[in-house]
Amino acid sequence: MDISKTIAELKQRPDFAAKVGMILVHNGVARSWSRKDGAAVGRLELEVDKAALARLRQEYLHWPGIYEIIVEASSGSFQPADDLLFIVVAGDLREHVKPVLAELLDRIKLEAVRKKELPA
Repeated sequence: MDISKTIAELKQRPDFAAKVGMILVHNGVARSWSRKDGAAVGRLELEVDKAALARLRQEYLHWPGIYEIIVEASSGSFQPADDLLFIVVAGDLREHVKPVLAELLDRIKLEAVRKKELPA
């Protein structure tokens, strides 16, 4: 995802200025070390449940003040520093946008993504 292009496209919508006061972006990248034990990771295998992503997106779109949510994640094999997950949440106020990004991210990682870390 080209984040600058995605945001520019959102801003072109006729109702954007009237409804949006904050955009938060998450750009998850593959780490070269394991969260579990700090071991070196040479490759990451990722499997994304696209139906679960769509379901979660729809659920959070209905939260107060949320204008748009864009989620992009790909299945496959990734090297450290590769982009894995993009989330863009646009809404009216930070009190609405921040919790949606935080909770949606946690639920995506729990419900829609399976990963396997392979040694370096």
